[in-house]
Amino acid sequence: MIRRLVLALLVTALPLLALIAVAATVPAPPAAATPSTPAYWLVASDGGIFSFGGAAYYGSTGGMVLNKPVVGMAATSDGGGYYLVASDGGVFSYGDAVFYGSTGSIRLNQPIVGMAVVPGGGGYWLVAADGGIFSFGTATFYGSTGGMHINKPVVGMAATPDGHGYWLVASDGGIFSYGDAQFQGSTGSLVLNQPIVGMITGPGGAGYFLVASDGGIFSFGTAPFYGSLGGQSLKHPIVAAAATPSGNGYWFTDTAGLVSNFGSANYYGSAPANLFRPIVGMAEAPGSTGAFIGESYPSGSYGYDISTFQCNNLPAGDHQIGIVQVDGSSSGNVNTCLPAELAWAGGGLNLYTYLTYATSATNEPGCNGDTSCNAGYQAGVHAFTDAFNAGAGSPATPWWLDVENNSAAIGAWSSNTQENALFVQGALNALHETEGIADVGIYASPGVWNNIVGNYAPSVPYWMADYQSSPSGPGSCADYANWVNNHGAHLPGPPQIVQYFSGAVPGSPGDYDDDYAC
Repeated sequence: MIRRLVLALLVTALPLLALIAVAATVPAPPAAATPSTPAYWLVASDGGIFSFGGAAYYGSTGGMVLNKPVVGMAATSDGGGYYLVASDGGVFSYGDAVFYGSTGSIRLNQPIVGMAVVPGGGGYWLVAADGGIFSFGTATFYGSTGGMHINKPVVGMAATPDGHGYWLVASDGGIFSYGDAQFQGSTGSLVLNQPIVGMITGPGGAGYFLVASDGGIFSFGTAPFYGSLGGQSLKHPIVAAAATPSGNGYWFTDTAGLVSNFGSANYYGSAPANLFRPIVGMAEAPGSTGAFIGESYPSGSYGYDISTFQCNNLPAGDHQIGIVQVDGSSSGNVNTCLPAELAWAGGGLNLYTYLTYATSATNEPGCNGDTSCNAGYQAGVHAFTDAFNAGAGSPATPWWLDVENNSAAIGAWSSNTQENALFVQGALNALHETEGIADVGIYASPGVWNNIVGNYAPSVPYWMADYQSSPSGPGSCADYANWVNNHGAHLPGPPQIVQYFSGAVPGSPGDYDDDYAC
């Protein structure tokens, strides 16, 4: 997640912060409650809801005929429900979200662009593109730009932690503070590459982040910067973001529902391909499992992975898992049997590319001139192009980056683990951000990974090579905890797939790597 140089940490708390599409809500700290994993919801313009990381589904307007499209969402303070808001100010409440009113029957001067929930519950605000504020329930009106001339339209709002104030943000990054909301700075006087689409309140309300449609992020006050997509080549514009409850990380989503994560915000999946309507909003949610959504295969599935070495010697019999090599080295050695092996994989197709270390002086998006990252990015684009040319260019097909000990003859890894990590990160960025692949994971042995990349552990799916003395799929899945807890391994994951070896395949001309879905 996918995907910056971040360590994967699970933070257990109930939600304090959430950006609602183009708006945010900052719930008050709850009383003692069952710990949960910070996860997230996505909402589409038809009100369809997508839940990740075990976040509960409470309902949607996906099957309704709406007067106007949904423009955002807001979670309740305890995460037990959410609101959806449409551009006419229609409000739809689910779970423990209480309906307090709407502007659905009012003729508005400008459309509604977002909402914020009163911390602790009891009401909410709606904000229009002219900065007009509409208060419902216990939400207090503290002021607006409704009667002002503003340079650019308002695109969102965020409440202060005590609910006694709020900020409005315009598309040029101009900030308007009301009540006890403190002005910490803005981008109103800067020339932005792309417009601001929303804001997130920082920890304690003493700062905030502004998020642009190119994935650029601007931190003010005490809001910490954990990274951004600024400088990346994005397939779709960013439309929303959300922060973890403690403010130690955040997620972005684009119009296709492709989610990217920073800091300690973990990646749990992206929206399915070919959405009926675009994604317009996102909110932090209390997750129950911390599991990926859209795993490559159902748990308990068996199958094989194959490469150029299995040309004309494919496994016989049934299989649910079919993982096929595209390139046998970075930016080269395309699998000469790729079309035949794609056909063998059938509906269980996943793809992988074997990474070999290189450097490049050609600057690539998001690499900031680092030659290792440049080469990794090029390797990712090259592999995708080879797959596309072979008829396997769907963004819905999961990909894996194969990271192993390499000989000098094919491109041994450098002695600098940080540069090796940047190489892998460049390849992740290319496939996820530029090519729009929803799920890009890592294949590696848990005993080898940290020797190559140090403590780099991106929050991405993990395909673990684990050959135990008594191999079994479920046994290898369980061995992940052993590597982390007893050997101190810093790994991606938890594992979606494990690779092992169970012997010859009856009716087949050779031995193959077995794969099992955890």
